[in-house]
Amino acid sequence: MLSFLARRLATILPTLLFVSMLIFGLQQLLPGDPAVVLAGEERDPNVVAYLRQKLHLDEPLPMRYLYWLGGVLQGDLGESMRMQKPVTELIAEKLPVTIELASIAILVALTIGIPAGIVSAVYKDTVWDYAANAVALWGLSTPNFWLGILLILLFSVTLGWLPASGYVSPREDLRANLAAMIMPAFVLGNAIAAVLMRHTRSAMLQVLSSDYVRTARAKGLHERVVVMKHALRNALVPVITLGALEFGTLLSGAVLTEQVFTIPGFGKLIVDAVFNRDYAVVQGVVLFTATAYIALNLLADVAYFLVNPRLRG
Repeated sequence: MLSFLARRLATILPTLLFVSMLIFGLQQLLPGDPAVVLAGEERDPNVVAYLRQKLHLDEPLPMRYLYWLGGVLQGDLGESMRMQKPVTELIAEKLPVTIELASIAILVALTIGIPAGIVSAVYKDTVWDYAANAVALWGLSTPNFWLGILLILLFSVTLGWLPASGYVSPREDLRANLAAMIMPAFVLGNAIAAVLMRHTRSAMLQVLSSDYVRTARAKGLHERVVVMKHALRNALVPVITLGALEFGTLLSGAVLTEQVFTIPGFGKLIVDAVFNRDYAVVQGVVLFTATAYIALNLLADVAYFLVNPRLRG
């Protein structure tokens, strides 16, 4: 186990260094001078000069990267020039919102995707199989923003059951919080459910044709026991890795959905930062989400290592 972790960490650290260089380098390609943008409409030369010095914009590019990297290694991701707050504080404010949205979305995806994949595999080449595949194809093909708008029109405008947008903290009102999060969570979970369904179906078909499943059936075990106890437990091994990766994708890829439903999470934070040329926020949030995605990938590998005895052998 320790050697496995050491090998994975040996690849993660250079990857994070490369990601930090990529994030910082691509940020410099954005048009416009950050100091001029932040100086406001008057663009006082003294203010511009002060901002350039404060942001190290008068230094060469490699030195600016080293200044930024040094702060990152000390836990300092910079300060938002627009909101006058440290980026770490902004992340701490927005992270719980995105984690809640991602958690509900992955729960929706697991609730729909895994049972649909099991049914599709057990009843292969039947109407249930075709229906599950059709639903999966629909989930993969439907744009999130379009589905979100349709849900708002149906459940908010027409029926009036759910709020169209906004966010309420669960500490203030749990019921209002769930009412505000269920539609965006379903929009995000819909596409992931389709992916989970296809992978579960493929894994189940492979396991159901294996020798030990045929042996279990030959012993006279009930089909439900064969499917749920012997087949599903082994088929879900690759789904664990996929679920962790999809959760990481939700943390960084819910931009459009958060914009449609006005959810104040990471997606809205980074979009607002890009429009306001708040470069420190953009760099900090992208680096954090990339690190979180890599960390979740590592956790998925560890979980796969623990549940798969062949790797431990």
